[in-house]
Amino acid sequence: MRQRFEEYIFGLQEEIITSFETLDPNAPKFKRDSWQRAHQGGKGVSGVFFAPPPTDASPGPQTVLEKAGVNISVVHGMLPPAAIKEMRADHSSIPYDEKTSLPFFAAGISLVVHPRSPHAPTVHANYRYFEISEKAPEGEGTGKVVAWWFGGGSDLTPSYLYDEDARHFHTTLRNACNQHGSELYPVFKKWCDEYFYIVHRQETRGVGGLFFDDLSTEKHARLSDDVKRPRSSEEIFNFIKTVGNSFVPSYLPILERRMSMPSTDQQRRWQLLRRGRYVEFNLVYDRGTKFGLKTPSARIESILMSLPETARWEYMTDMGSDLESEEGRLIAVLKQPVDWVGLENLQS
Repeated sequence: MRQRFEEYIFGLQEEIITSFETLDPNAPKFKRDSWQRAHQGGKGVSGVFFAPPPTDASPGPQTVLEKAGVNISVVHGMLPPAAIKEMRADHSSIPYDEKTSLPFFAAGISLVVHPRSPHAPTVHANYRYFEISEKAPEGEGTGKVVAWWFGGGSDLTPSYLYDEDARHFHTTLRNACNQHGSELYPVFKKWCDEYFYIVHRQETRGVGGLFFDDLSTEKHARLSDDVKRPRSSEEIFNFIKTVGNSFVPSYLPILERRMSMPSTDQQRRWQLLRRGRYVEFNLVYDRGTKFGLKTPSARIESILMSLPETARWEYMTDMGSDLESEEGRLIAVLKQPVDWVGLENLQS
């Protein structure tokens, strides 16, 4: 499974980067940065987009994207006891004695795209595979796998709310999930709304999507035992490929619709304020960011790739307080998540 998952995510990375480069052929290409993990084992490829600002008074770049990253990491090493203890809550098969570290393998694709236009939403996606093994006797390679699981998801973060964009995004993800069981989308959509919640702001980061973790043959805390769902490693891997392959059709049509819309300085100001909230979530709450920063020999540049190029904070800002405004309309949805697929059904 390690090799097959690695091959899949490298192929998906190239498909996604090529889609963005095709959309804006005059923009700089994504920078592909291959790296090796020092001290412990691993490798990766960071695919990063940025447009350097001008060095004189000329207008800034007019690219569709402002900053983006589509990153691959394939790493292995030793997992410390504190991390093992935390993971045993969902994987009781992992041995734990407060002193022993265990070998781990983790592979994933993680992407964040921040478009330039305030009308085009930020998008995030992540799909990953994790293994924990017993220590192998000296010279015998990899030990017996004691736990494995898949996780991932995709979510949309607009600055300005367009109902048809949210419906399209969620409907595409729902249709992908339904190929593997009708319970998956509603459970993972609810999980996404709960996970991407900024507690100190009492609002979600965006309009949601999917979030899931700990998919394996073991009993799952959020999924029923008596309904159709992926259960074997092969079935779950097929599910991961289906939702991973849905990224481009879920997002690119939205970006194409919004990327050339005219915007005002006030709309740009609101976009930067919303990006500030994005930064708050990623640095304070995101498990992936915190895990990465705690991992020995972590590649900090790749971990912080998700942060926007520019953001803004204002003391006691009044933007968004008028519920009749476009900004206030977004805030209302962030305070009370919406059943976007249900809205699609009502209008069809």
